[in-house]
Amino acid sequence: DFISKLNSRSGGERYRLPTEAEWECAARGGTKSRGYQYAGSPNIDDVAFYISNSGGKTRPVKSNKPNELGVYDMTGNVWEWCSDWHGDDYYAQSPVQDPQGPKDGDVRVRRGGSWHTWSFYARSSFRNWNDASTRYTLVGMRLVCEKDVPGK
Repeated sequence: DFISKLNSRSGGERYRLPTEAEWECAARGGTKSRGYQYAGSPNIDDVAFYISNSGGKTRPVKSNKPNELGVYDMTGNVWEWCSDWHGDDYYAQSPVQDPQGPKDGDVRVRRGGSWHTWSFYARSSFRNWNDASTRYTLVGMRLVCEKDVPGK
């Protein structure tokens, strides 16, 4: 509902949730990736708020270092919804280029960990999912503006 309302008021720009593949590519630093375990550093304390350093609450955006692309807070602070439905075996069968996720499902993918999770869950590679109607203070979203997506 939020994204639909935003798009109706945006003057022609179109916003959406990232696909899981887009989220992971951005978290890992895209073509500038240095192969870090967390989004922008091998040391989680440089780039994330998680259970050991958050003080038990969400923290202001840009309080830590950005990743290689200059994107902040892809690790920790709040889980981020992706547009994909979750499928356990989807990536074994998906296209290699630009996978869009299963066409339907019961639960949506969320990525990145949160202020309330251990460092293991904040790794760029960790996948999680939840019912799409779930509302928690530790789940948020990052929007993609279509005009900023290369090749689209």
